[in-house]
Amino acid sequence: MSPSSGMPSDTSEVLPPAPAAWEPRDPTVPATPPPRRKRPPRRRRGGRFRRLLRWLVGLAFLGALLLLGGLVAGYLLVDIPPANATAVAQSNLFLYRDGTQLARAGEVDRENVSLSRVPLTVQHAVLAAEDRDFHTSPAVDPRAMLRATWNTLTGKGRQSGSTITQQYVKNYYLGQEQTLTRKAKEFFIALRLGREKDKAEILEGYLNTSYFGRNAYGIQAAARAYYGKDAEDLDTAEGAYLASLLNAPNAYDVATHPENRERALARWRYVLDGMVGEGWLSKAGRAAAVFPAPQPARASAGLSGQRGYLVQAVEQYLTEAGVVDEKTLAAGGFRITTTLERARQDAFVKAVDEVVNSRLDPEHRPADRSVRVGGAAVEPSTGKVVALYGGIDYTRQFVNNATRRDYQVGSTFKPFVLTAAFQHGAQTQEGERITPDTLYDGDNRRPVQGWSGAPYDPANEDDASYGPLTVRSATDRSVNAVYAQMAVDVGPSRVRDTAVALGLPRRTPDLTASPSIALGPATASVLDLARAYATLANHGRHGPYTLVERITRDEEEFALPGDDGFSDLARPEDGPDGPQDGPDESEHDGDDHGRRTRQVVTREAADTTTSVLRSVVQGGTGTAALAAGRPAAGKTGTAEDDKAAWFAGYTPELATVVAMMGQDPETGRQLPLYGALGLPRINGGGAPAEIWARFTRDALAGVAPKQFDLKLMEGVEEPPLPDQLDGTEGHEVPGAGPPGRRPQRPRPGGPAGPTVPTGPTDPRMPVREAREVREAREVREGARAEPVREAPQAPAPAPAAGPEQVPTTAAEAPQPLRPPAEQGGQDGPGGQDGPGGPGEPDGGAGGPGGDGPGQVPPLGAPFGP
Repeated sequence: MSPSSGMPSDTSEVLPPAPAAWEPRDPTVPATPPPRRKRPPRRRRGGRFRRLLRWLVGLAFLGALLLLGGLVAGYLLVDIPPANATAVAQSNLFLYRDGTQLARAGEVDRENVSLSRVPLTVQHAVLAAEDRDFHTSPAVDPRAMLRATWNTLTGKGRQSGSTITQQYVKNYYLGQEQTLTRKAKEFFIALRLGREKDKAEILEGYLNTSYFGRNAYGIQAAARAYYGKDAEDLDTAEGAYLASLLNAPNAYDVATHPENRERALARWRYVLDGMVGEGWLSKAGRAAAVFPAPQPARASAGLSGQRGYLVQAVEQYLTEAGVVDEKTLAAGGFRITTTLERARQDAFVKAVDEVVNSRLDPEHRPADRSVRVGGAAVEPSTGKVVALYGGIDYTRQFVNNATRRDYQVGSTFKPFVLTAAFQHGAQTQEGERITPDTLYDGDNRRPVQGWSGAPYDPANEDDASYGPLTVRSATDRSVNAVYAQMAVDVGPSRVRDTAVALGLPRRTPDLTASPSIALGPATASVLDLARAYATLANHGRHGPYTLVERITRDEEEFALPGDDGFSDLARPEDGPDGPQDGPDESEHDGDDHGRRTRQVVTREAADTTTSVLRSVVQGGTGTAALAAGRPAAGKTGTAEDDKAAWFAGYTPELATVVAMMGQDPETGRQLPLYGALGLPRINGGGAPAEIWARFTRDALAGVAPKQFDLKLMEGVEEPPLPDQLDGTEGHEVPGAGPPGRRPQRPRPGGPAGPTVPTGPTDPRMPVREAREVREAREVREGARAEPVREAPQAPAPAPAAGPEQVPTTAAEAPQPLRPPAEQGGQDGPGGQDGPGGPGEPDGGAGGPGGDGPGQVPPLGAPFGP
């Protein structure tokens, strides 16, 4: 072991070290202090605040995450909904031919227009008033929303803070309720809308949905309501005023709230100044601007008076012609310019008021309670309906008397029989060609010859017998026996087809091919009949009639009937059978619309009918029509049992039909007109003819009278007429002149016609001269036949004023009120076909009879004593 270490010297054995011995502390080394126990840290005063702040920051961050997530979720989950019903609901705007408003049908006064139709200055005015940064700002402006909220809370006034996009969303997609749900939807829809639609689309929608007061939704309705013009015609000042209304529509209407004029002016100036500030208006333009006072507010006219009837007729025309279906039309938004003319419409109302309405006394005369009047006027050259009269007031009498098809047309149908006879060269049972001078037997209850059906013997009015008389005279007196026989001679089917070709709808009720068709049991409307008479006035050329000039919806224009030349109401195949002399189905008649017309009957057939109908006006049952002061042709008619009285007539410029009808106001049952207007009877030559004369006179005021240009059948001459009948001197028929002579007048384009003796060839002779007519004809033909039985005569010396006595001068015309035994006849019952009647298995009514002579006071003369 080493002496130094005390370890064995054998190095192979290793021993563990000995524990160290304690050594005393060196006094020169500083002693190490014993370890001190740690005290807990002292809390600082700001720790709680910092923890709160950290919590707030955390919550804010979490809230931001949730908000962002909510925005994303809302944007993704909230789709743009369909427009609300109110936003798309529009009224249909009906306009007169000149563009002035006729009526607005629908609860919402709105008419959408494209942005291109709104002047740029008006667009800028709206932006200056509502959202000057519209084109550059996003769809939603949070700062504006916060600012509006702050201003509202601090009492600076309630403000929306919504952009135009948000307002459009509220108007078009949502509603006006003030709820958080609606505001949230508005926000998200506006965000999506701003990304999916361009600014022009949004501005257009906003302009068409905003409320401007006066029940006007949209800029177009507002322009009409405040300035009576279309939006495209607004100037800068007017646009600025309408823009100012958006802030407070009713309050800023200076016409209804003049006390707010200063506020409205301040808002108007604010809009104009904003336009200058944005560079949309020059300072010179601003200085020149004058406040455009709006027109007075008008109460909604609705559909009272004639407006409802006119709207109803136009809607019926559009749907029947297939222009638009009923459901689509009811959805609204259509702008319909009609062919109706305000002045002529007013003239119709005035005529009916003067002749009928002003003389009704329903409290003392029960019959006056059932009086109804209908009327229609059509331009023959264009087919345009220029006036309609539907009744006293649409809100009082709903049914339109101008378009209803439930009253017999009576003897106004007889001209169609006449035209069919001329068209087809028809012959009598004796083989004689039918012309205005052809003789027929006019005896009462004369059985119809040549008919294979059940026997038919129609009665004349008051059972009067006339003996032999000419077709012209039979037309003047509306003799049933003659026309029933003529219908058989022509062929009832040909008569029906001719009526359809001229303008009656083929589906007209009771348009049955039997002998009774001549007496007018068919129940065509006043408008239907006016169309047919207009074809006669147009020399037998027929084209599509129209009530509408133009129809559009949201700038889309709809095609109207007539593109193919004919409406679906009167197709070419509805023409009469047999060949036509020279028809040209593709020829235009030269009017301003290029209306295609077709020669449905020859001109000679139509013009010869016109010649005969002139005699009815000049000396037959329609003399009251002479008060129009113009050349006229026409026919009177009365329905069976006097339930309706008609006058259908025309001048070269205008075809008009007027009807008086009897209807129980409670049950709707048809009633006779006995006692109406204080008269024992009402016939077509009475009030209807007088209304026709007054209307025609006023409707054509300022238009020079035009002569009929007639091309008659070969061998037929128009009877010479007094000059006064073709002028404007009034309706008095001049005296017959020296015995046996008639006045002469030059024929158009030729020398004066020969002197025509009174009597045998005078188509307006009294019936008592019928025998002399035949005898004179036989003398001319060199064959004298046995004399025929004369018609019964009234006892002398006072001649009867009934069907046998037709005055030839105004001085000879009887007074309007006479005892019933002396009253002039009118369309009578005409007899019944009876069970299994001719062509009518159900034994339908034989139809009305013939009108009596014109027992009509002069124009302006009072009815009654």
